[in-house]
Amino acid sequence: MDYHFKRCLEKKNLIKVDIDKDLIKKELKAAESDLKDSQDVLNAGKVKWATISAYYSMFHAARALLYSKGYREKSHFCLRAALKNLFVDKNLLEASFLDDYDTAKDLRENADYKSDFSQSSAEQLLNKAKQFLDKTKKLLKL
Repeated sequence: MDYHFKRCLEKKNLIKVDIDKDLIKKELKAAESDLKDSQDVLNAGKVKWATISAYYSMFHAARALLYSKGYREKSHFCLRAALKNLFVDKNLLEASFLDDYDTAKDLRENADYKSDFSQSSAEQLLNKAKQFLDKTKKLLKL
């Protein structure tokens, strides 16, 4: 078991829950909505919000994956730790998707807290968010 995953469990920032298919579907719907919003606001020239929405699409897709394994997170950090332990370390998800999630989180924080964003990074992030959502649906067989 990964150190960070274990610490998240110990601190109760990651908890075991019953698998709830409705909750998984709700998270996927949120991921799809955020992805559409990201594209729409990017088309409207709102690069900051495109960046933020693309990250949240990935966040909700990651939550759907986590819920499918019977866990719920209480922090973005523990969501990442769970993805690594439950999917990447078990060869269900390529490490590149975790790298993309990390990059998305950094870009979202820079856009949100430092007003640091660009058209090209938003476009790249939107593409990565689409790939992440597609991979999530494939893993969940939806």
